[in-house]
Amino acid sequence: MEKIYISQEFSLVIIVLVGLFFITLGYFNSRKIPNNKNYIVGDRNEDSFSLTTSLTASALGAWILFGPASASTWGGLGAVFGYALGTAAPMLFLFNFGPKIRKEFPNGLTLTEFIKKRFGIGILKISLFLIFFYMIIFLIAEVTAIAFLLNFLSNVPLWITSAITLIICLLYILRGGFKLSVITDKYQFIFITLIILLSVFLILGNIDLPTFELIKRKSPHLVDIDYLPNYTAGLTFFIAVAATNLFHQGNWQRVFSAKNNSVLRSSLIYSSILIFIIVFWMGYSGLIAFSLNPKVIPDLGFFDLILNDKNSFIVIAILILAISLTLSTIDTLINAISSLIMVNGNQINKSLKGKEIKKKTNLIILILSIFVFFVASKGYSILYLFLLADLLCCAAVITIFYGFFNKKINPILASSSIILGLIFGLLFFPSQNFQSSILVGNLISIDYFSVFVSRNLLFISFALSLFVPFLMISTYSLRNSFK
Repeated sequence: MEKIYISQEFSLVIIVLVGLFFITLGYFNSRKIPNNKNYIVGDRNEDSFSLTTSLTASALGAWILFGPASASTWGGLGAVFGYALGTAAPMLFLFNFGPKIRKEFPNGLTLTEFIKKRFGIGILKISLFLIFFYMIIFLIAEVTAIAFLLNFLSNVPLWITSAITLIICLLYILRGGFKLSVITDKYQFIFITLIILLSVFLILGNIDLPTFELIKRKSPHLVDIDYLPNYTAGLTFFIAVAATNLFHQGNWQRVFSAKNNSVLRSSLIYSSILIFIIVFWMGYSGLIAFSLNPKVIPDLGFFDLILNDKNSFIVIAILILAISLTLSTIDTLINAISSLIMVNGNQINKSLKGKEIKKKTNLIILILSIFVFFVASKGYSILYLFLLADLLCCAAVITIFYGFFNKKINPILASSSIILGLIFGLLFFPSQNFQSSILVGNLISIDYFSVFVSRNLLFISFALSLFVPFLMISTYSLRNSFK
C-alpha cells in the first residue's frame, strides 16, 4: 500500500486538540478527592451507562486498528472470532466472579485483596509480578501503536507522538484518578463508536459484492471449515486475550465502582456485546482487505480500505479515533497501576505506605512513563513480549479463579501449579521467528515432532499453560475425595 502523506503539523494539531479537550474536561469535572480509596474506585455509585461506556472504551485500545486485521490474514475467520470472543469474554466471566468478590469484599479495591486472603503473601507476590508485567507491556503497546500510526500517516517521529500522548494523559489522570477516567471514557466511547460506524458505511459502500461472497471468491481458505488455522488461531487468541484480561486491574476497579450488582451485571453484558461487535468488525475488515489485495501489509489492512481515497475528512476521523482509543486505554492502565501500588505497595517495598503514598505513587508513575516513552520511541515490536505476558497470566488464571470455588487449593498447590504451568508453556513457547521453541528444535530436534506441533507452537504453549495447572488441581482434589 502506498504510504499516506499529510503534513506533520496537521497530524500533531489534531492530536493536541483532542488531547486538550480531554485535559479541559478532566479539570472541569475534577473535584477534591477526599481519600485514596475514592481515587482508586470513585464513589462506588456508577450507573449502567457510565459503567458500560467505561468498560467498553477502556477495553478497546489502538491495538484494535492493527491486531485483529493482521490476525485475520493468516488465521482466517476463526482468528476474527477468537480475537473478538477473547476480548469480550472477561466481561462475561466477571458477570459471575464480580458479584461474588464484591460480596466477600464490599469495600474492595483490587483483585489482589482476594488473592492475598485466599492464598497468602507468596501467591500475591507472584500475581503482582504477572499483573504489573502485563499492564506495563500493554501500556508500551498502546503508545507504540499511536506513534506508529502518525509515523505511517505523516512521518511524525515516534518520540514526538510518544511524548505528546503520555503528557496529555498524565495531565488529567494523575489529578483525578479513577473518576476522571470514567468521565473521559464516556466521550471517548462516543468518538469511538461514531467513527467505527462511519468506517462500516465507507468500506461496505465501496464494495459491489456482498463482502462474504467476495472473501469466498478471492480467499476461500480464510473461511474454509477445513482450514486448520481457523481453529488453532481462534483458540489461541481466545485463551490469551481472555485469560490475561481477567488480571486487568482496570476491570476490577470498575467491578467495585458499580452502584449495585444489577448495574454491574447489565453493564458487563452490554459492554461484552459492544466489544465483540467492534473487534469482530476490525478483524473482518482485514479479511476484506486481504481479499481485495493479497499483498496488503497485514497490520495495515483496515487502513488499506479506509484511507484508499486519501480523503482529509477521513484522515481526521482516523486520528480522532486513534487518540481516543489510546487515551481511553492508557489512562485506565496508568490509574490501574497507581491503584495497585497504593493498595499493595507495602508488599513490594515497606516505604510504599502511609499518608504520602499518593505522592510516591505519582512519582513512580512519572518514572515509569519515562521508561515507556523510551521504549515506544524506539519503535520496537512488542508483540512477542505481549504474547509472553499473556502466557504468564494464562499459567495463573485457572489456579486463581478456580481457587475461588475450590477451597482445597492450598498455597503450596497453587504456587506449584502456576510454576509448572509456566514451565510447560515456556517449553513450547515459540522463538521470535515462531519456527522453534526451547523444547522443539533446541533441546529436541524438530524432526521428532509432528507437523501439527511445529506449526502450532503458540497454541500448544497456551493450551499447556492452562491444562497443566487444571490437571494438577483436579488430580489433587480427586485423590483427596477418596481419603
